[in-house]
Amino acid sequence: MHRGTFITLEGIEGSGKTTQLGLLEEFLKSKGFDVLATREPGGTRIGNKIRDIILSEDSAELNDRAEVLLCLASRAQHIAEVVAPALEEGKIVISDRYVDSTIAYQGFGRGLSLEKLLDMNRWTTQDLNPHLTIVLNLPLEEGLGRARAKGADRFEGESLEFHGRVQDGFMKLAQLFDDRCCVVDGSGSKEEVHQRVVSALQEALW
Repeated sequence: MHRGTFITLEGIEGSGKTTQLGLLEEFLKSKGFDVLATREPGGTRIGNKIRDIILSEDSAELNDRAEVLLCLASRAQHIAEVVAPALEEGKIVISDRYVDSTIAYQGFGRGLSLEKLLDMNRWTTQDLNPHLTIVLNLPLEEGLGRARAKGADRFEGESLEFHGRVQDGFMKLAQLFDDRCCVVDGSGSKEEVHQRVVSALQEALW
């Protein structure tokens, strides 16, 4: 058992996860909490190198199963080096993406076995689950429009149908794991969304 609190932010491309992570980090620090904000894939020196491979348009030929294994390798390093030690220290850890993204993208999106992916992630994470997962939800076209306006990476360049399956996956996971998942409307200004995130956090954890 870890002494800290683990919060994850999930959602489709352009849903505002990175923005909301920053705002939530600032909010919690203003309340006196010791907070660590991080991301997946990445979060470590090794993980960032893996992230570059996964997201690069130069990796167009990357096999779906190889993609999963790279995501899991980054996650294993991330947990061992960053997440678990911070939780042991009693910190609040906020991560931009975690296991749900693998299930949504590689499972629902790529069509790989959900059962196998869940088993592989349980082994990779040593059953380290978030206390709270906030799923930011907004219309698919709006999210992709936001993401692609900044230049598309390998995932952002995928088809609308692919991203539709991913979004559907996030909603199904939120229902399946409703003990820790909270769906938050990602539409509107970043301040409006932040208030919804804070409300969800306070209702779920405090």
